[in-house]
Amino acid sequence: MHTSVSRALATTVAASGLLLFGAGVASAHVVVDAPGASQGGYTVATFRVPDESDTASTTKVSVALPNLASARTEPIAGWTSTVDKNAKGEITAVTWAANPGNPGVAPGQFQRFSVSVGPLPKQEKVSFNATQTYSDGKVVEWNQPMNADGSEPDHPAPSLTLAKGNGGDDDAPATAADADKSDKSSSDTTARWLGGVGLALGALGAALGLGSVIRGRRS
Repeated sequence: MHTSVSRALATTVAASGLLLFGAGVASAHVVVDAPGASQGGYTVATFRVPDESDTASTTKVSVALPNLASARTEPIAGWTSTVDKNAKGEITAVTWAANPGNPGVAPGQFQRFSVSVGPLPKQEKVSFNATQTYSDGKVVEWNQPMNADGSEPDHPAPSLTLAKGNGGDDDAPATAADADKSDKSSSDTTARWLGGVGLALGALGAALGLGSVIRGRRS
């Protein structure tokens, strides 16, 4: 009885180990996360880059962008980011490179790289082909689409599923600068409205006070 239980436990542990190992392998990809990303909108896309080498560090990561109007990277200590544009001024890629003295992403570790982007394409899915460069010169391209049977390829491209936007082209500002102007305009309008209410209340208070004085004199 004891032997049977031991064998069953050993089998269960081995199977669990295989499942965990498989999950670890599957998760060791360059992936992108952007909660709430929608078609035609702005979002903060975070790329998680694991180092898959046993001996070399990741020293550069480049991500292709779908010709966007705005891309603003989040500062990361020890890394320098650059943004590439085409002849039309559209942003086509962003690259993060480890500064001199920074070993980069060491084996067994990962790094997050975030960038605020938009407006996103008005399509259900968008892919961001990525290039990962190691300290030993090895370059890995993360640009493969999903297999026809739905299984994951060896080097899948980071991708997002975009929710449908709330409206048409006029719902999203053309650039991040336009979004800032829109926010400032809204704030100014609110401030003016509150100022008007304050003046009206002040005038009402003054009128009530004057009425009280007049009534006091008459009495």
